[in-house]
Amino acid sequence: MTILSNYSLEDCNTFGIAAKAERFGIIQAEQDLFSLDFEDNIRVLGGGSNLLLPDSVEGLVLKNEIKGIEIVAEDDTSVLVEIGGGENWHEFVMWAVEHNYGGVENLSLIPGTVGAAPIQNIGAYGVELKDIFEGLNAYLFDEFGEEAFTPEDCRFGYRDSIFKRELKGKVCITRVYLRLQKAPHKVNVSYGAISKTLEERGISEPSIKDVSDAVIAIRQSKLPDPKEIGNSGSFFKNPEIPQAEFDALLQKFPNAPSYPLPNEMVKVPAGWLIDQCGFKGVRYGNTGCYKNQALVLVNYGGATGKEVYDFSEKVLQTVLEKFGIQLEREVNVW
Repeated sequence: MTILSNYSLEDCNTFGIAAKAERFGIIQAEQDLFSLDFEDNIRVLGGGSNLLLPDSVEGLVLKNEIKGIEIVAEDDTSVLVEIGGGENWHEFVMWAVEHNYGGVENLSLIPGTVGAAPIQNIGAYGVELKDIFEGLNAYLFDEFGEEAFTPEDCRFGYRDSIFKRELKGKVCITRVYLRLQKAPHKVNVSYGAISKTLEERGISEPSIKDVSDAVIAIRQSKLPDPKEIGNSGSFFKNPEIPQAEFDALLQKFPNAPSYPLPNEMVKVPAGWLIDQCGFKGVRYGNTGCYKNQALVLVNYGGATGKEVYDFSEKVLQTVLEKFGIQLEREVNVW
């Protein structure tokens, strides 16, 4: 593997931050990892779609480009698929839909790589990665070797996993194993926007392709194309608060939307909170909130990572002061 110095990462992150890596290399196979010398500061880059970079990244940045999609086991109702960590997530979803394997259609058009998906426990429209996840292989830098992780090992939470906590920056996910369903499929159209889109299209018995097409249309209508305006999709998590706290919130804001959760918890849309604070469509210097979705912070051109981070801090503080709710960033901040 060739290691380059002072490498521009501008094309390696969807925010379009003009960061530079002290050193940079591309991983195309597991053996590239085993050939590395020990580094105190190694960072792994996938599609760069859920990432906010500083102007300068010290140490070694490794871009995961391990490819491959293979069915490794199957039964009458399902297939177990092994996917290289460097595969594009949406392209994998399209492969699954094309082969009539269900379970990932609601996760269409999510940017990034397959290897990054477990880190975030990606989710959308009523489905999360953990719902179909069987396991993964990861190279641990501290131990100079590869290890298999079960779903329990990954400690999945809402947009969270062990890879964002104890093992943050300590692993490279090389292979992911997902269990997909054969026909007949049980599609998930519980999310209002999907059912509405399908109804508008006159589809009463949707296929997994119908669901995928609907999700793609919804996402394209709400989220900006990173090729046109830099962004990392949803910048903040939707906060989860106790029912009693939400009931108190309703006394002041009776129109506050919510989604019930188990254990007397309630999910409140972060986009609504940010919108109510007047940030939607507002520009601050080279950054701001997207005009169609307050949850998305954007780079209008020339924004630094610090500029975006400082603006996100302003959003966090304003929401806290107005609603008493502490938002969390969904993106990974390097």
